Amino acid sequence: MPVKRILFWIFLTGAWLAPVLSAAERPKVGLVLSGGGAKGMAHVGVLRVLEEMNIPVDVVVGTSAGAAVGALYASGMSVKEIENRFLKLDWVSSFKDDPGRIYKPVRRKMEEVRLPLMPGIGGAADGFRVGGGIVAGQNLGFILNELTRDDALVEDFDLLAIPYRAVATDLETGEQVVMGKGNLAEAVRASMSIPGVYAPVRRDGRLLVDGGVANNLPISVAQDLGAEIIIAVDISDALMGRDELTGAFSVVGQLTTMMTRSNTDEQLTFLGERDVLIQPDLEGYTSADFYDGLVLFELGASAAREHAVELRPLSVSKRQWSEYQERRDSGSFRVGRVASINIIHGNALASKFIRERIRQQEGMPLQVGILEEDLKRIYGLGYYETVSYSVSPSPDGSVLNILIQEKSWGPNYLSFGLGYEDSVDGDTRFNLAGGLTLTELNDLGAEWATGLQVGTEPWIRSQWYQPLDYGYERFLVVGGEYDRDIFGVYDGGSDPVAELEVNYRMVDVALGMEFGSEHEVRLKYFRGDASIENVVGQVAIEDDDIQQGGISLQWVHDSLDDSFYPYSGAFAGLRGRMDRDGLGSERSFDAISGIGLGTDTWQGFNLTGLFYGEIVTRGEPGIENAARLGGFRRLSALGPGQISGDNALMAAMFGRKNFGGPVVPVFAGAGFEVGNAWESLSDASWGNSVRSWSLFAGVDTFLGPVQVAAAYSNLDTWSVYLNIGYSFTELFYDSP
Repeated sequence: MPVKRILFWIFLTGAWLAPVLSAAERPKVGLVLSGGGAKGMAHVGVLRVLEEMNIPVDVVVGTSAGAAVGALYASGMSVKEIENRFLKLDWVSSFKDDPGRIYKPVRRKMEEVRLPLMPGIGGAADGFRVGGGIVAGQNLGFILNELTRDDALVEDFDLLAIPYRAVATDLETGEQVVMGKGNLAEAVRASMSIPGVYAPVRRDGRLLVDGGVANNLPISVAQDLGAEIIIAVDISDALMGRDELTGAFSVVGQLTTMMTRSNTDEQLTFLGERDVLIQPDLEGYTSADFYDGLVLFELGASAAREHAVELRPLSVSKRQWSEYQERRDSGSFRVGRVASINIIHGNALASKFIRERIRQQEGMPLQVGILEEDLKRIYGLGYYETVSYSVSPSPDGSVLNILIQEKSWGPNYLSFGLGYEDSVDGDTRFNLAGGLTLTELNDLGAEWATGLQVGTEPWIRSQWYQPLDYGYERFLVVGGEYDRDIFGVYDGGSDPVAELEVNYRMVDVALGMEFGSEHEVRLKYFRGDASIENVVGQVAIEDDDIQQGGISLQWVHDSLDDSFYPYSGAFAGLRGRMDRDGLGSERSFDAISGIGLGTDTWQGFNLTGLFYGEIVTRGEPGIENAARLGGFRRLSALGPGQISGDNALMAAMFGRKNFGGPVVPVFAGAGFEVGNAWESLSDASWGNSVRSWSLFAGVDTFLGPVQVAAAYSNLDTWSVYLNIGYSFTELFYDSP
């Protein structure tokens, strides 16, 4: 056993070394916890040692990470529970606003297949705008609400189990803001708002950011609250030496450290002889090492044990400690029944819309899980910067406040997308897309969205989306679209004989209904034309300009957790199409297309299976409506569009193993695809099917997975791909 630990236990158990203080003699102890990101978990180790030594704390003051740890301890949460909460916490999600794709409506999921990137850029009459931070803090708000749930009714932080203060910075003046009242989760959120990373918090008419800017180790605040002895825990970074300043990031980090180090050193001058300063040795750890909790706990505990001699005079007797713990345990203010629901910062449209989508009923106990699901679905619509809640007391019971903050960069939003596919045979497809969505266009919340794609496959669509009720369950869509597709015509083998270009021009009107966030049904009428041209080679074309018109009925289920790199969930789609002369079509045919896909992950290994089919049940659809296979994950060993016919079937299975950390997942795997296209479905058999085997590897990025793949088929064809941003759902959405 290390010498320091032996000495610590001697001091801890040796009551003869220093008599414990009586209640009358005991000085008021203030615990001050500094900011430092993930390194703040070292604070928890210090708390563990204070409890081992029976040292009561009378005031807790914290900044940023210290504010978070301090709030939990001040609320009466045990050190063991704090440790467990931090170890189980999904830290990566706190740096994202997206609560999860499963909470978005199906129409948003459709849009993000082509336009997945929403960088927080918007527009209004006065020009373009950007958000106040990379992250608005939506998920962080949910996390803090959950952590402080038992004290949601506390509006005066002096009424917590231990009086508490959080320190933030006024973004306008640079002054420190000491928060001792209001919503506890919001106070912690404000204290943690790293400038440029998290958007500022609007509170009491101020814009608040991370307290470390003004006072990273708020010793003076604890002393102003009457603390006679300070236990200060400083986890702030030291300045780097010249040899460490080797790049732009290190220079920016040094400037940030200078700012916090300066005010920290100033606060250290307030410490007296009886005060205790604990500075854990955290060299080698950064403010982003959230998954090293166990180590950081121990480093904090070790540092506290080194100060056992200084801390020992603050210990109390077992009886006094038991009484102190009882007071802490009884400090919670539990939320009972919800007397009323209040929508804050919402206009008439927002209030009606939000209330329609919240299942919590007045007079019933607060159902936090269901409430958070509802708020995530509201946020998933993309209208608001944050959607959160708080609870406040009233004479009639608890009041549930739904807090709505409209996007500061709205009400019109830009989105972007990138698609790239390059195969060894020289077929390269590159597409760059952008979109603009105008929102809040009438009382029911209509939208006008326009998307444009340039590159190998140009595309433009503009549509008006009109909800027919405040619940957004029923809707009308009117749109127009142009799309161009290029595909090869082959000689029955692997040799291309021609390349065709098909230009589609279409207007459509659809009535639809949402069923939660996973199901949607649409009935659509479409009218337009398709022109066919030879680009390379010669092939007989029956008609070069074909009128199209018909109706389609489509059902979609989408519970995938990601459009491009899903770990779990399912996707299913079924579409029936009927083209008739009386509806404006030169063709008369009926067709059905469908897809079923499921995926799940176990211990980093992911398995995805899918089945896809297009079947003509009546008539002849023509070459412009033909089912086409070939290309990346559409029988990968074949070229794009190498197989075409009125009917097509394909089944596939892909397995991949995930490597690396949660921020940048690296993966590798293998796949098997089997299928073909036939003029008549009766010709389909295993014997004339095409079978393709593939190996692939890549990395997931904000643009989607970037991956390389090599594939070989039973036709003795092979291909190598570099692909960016492929989604399995393209099989269904790209079909006629």
